[in-house]
Amino acid sequence: MRNLDVTTLRSFVAVADMGGVTRAAGQLNLTQSAVSMQMKRLEEMLGIGLLDRSNRTIALTTPGEQFLGYARRMVALNDEAMAKLTHQSHEGEIMLGVPHDIVYPIVPRVLQRFSAEFPRMKVHLATTNTRDLKERFMQGECEVILTTEEGLDAGGETLREQPLSWVGAPGGSAWRQRPLRLAFGRNCIFRNGVIAALELAGVDWDMAVDSESDRTIEATVSADLAVHAMIEGTEPPHLEQIDHGGALPELAVQKINIYAKGGKRSGALDRLVELLRSGFQQM
Repeated sequence: MRNLDVTTLRSFVAVADMGGVTRAAGQLNLTQSAVSMQMKRLEEMLGIGLLDRSNRTIALTTPGEQFLGYARRMVALNDEAMAKLTHQSHEGEIMLGVPHDIVYPIVPRVLQRFSAEFPRMKVHLATTNTRDLKERFMQGECEVILTTEEGLDAGGETLREQPLSWVGAPGGSAWRQRPLRLAFGRNCIFRNGVIAALELAGVDWDMAVDSESDRTIEATVSADLAVHAMIEGTEPPHLEQIDHGGALPELAVQKINIYAKGGKRSGALDRLVELLRSGFQQM
């Protein structure tokens, strides 16, 4: 009976997720040669090729894609078993603040993984705008927050930089209308920059929806009554990026930042920060 090594499986999953041995090695704190050797031994043991090395970037073969699902489950089961046996002493609550527009798809996955590792820890998720989250963090109401902003304050860390993109209803035409009808929250940190870009480009605009409700904004945009701007890649399924062909101005690059409680931190909080960092860097 041949036994699969969990460490090697973890490396294989990292290679698949990161798209190459070099990046996977960096994530795993291993040398590139060590990860390459693990992949070679795994393929020899299974008797199949898992990685397609014919191009400059490594891709999975068809058997590799099939094997990836097994590898993920085995690594996850290993981590869950170890967590429940070794982290039982961690009890308590963590308040996590996240802007509404970047909750999906990363945060639910992180919370699921964290819950498996720290079953006695409760994470309370607060979703609001970046300005409100930063105020709550300064007042000690949140132990860790994510923000979307153009800059970075002291004590923070930038996880990813993504441009803003115009979003509207799938197949919609609201973006063609003039004045351009906008839907933004009153405290949306993107609002002033978007308006400045429109005015610089000479595009007439009108604030069709000025609301504190994210659901109201999304409903209006999905009905093709206005357009909105979101960080590229974070739009929900009922909205889509607008292919405007230059009819609308390009928007600024935004940072996805993380701020965590300073001083002596618990291992659970450190792990939550690590999972968020990894999730958004691989987004």
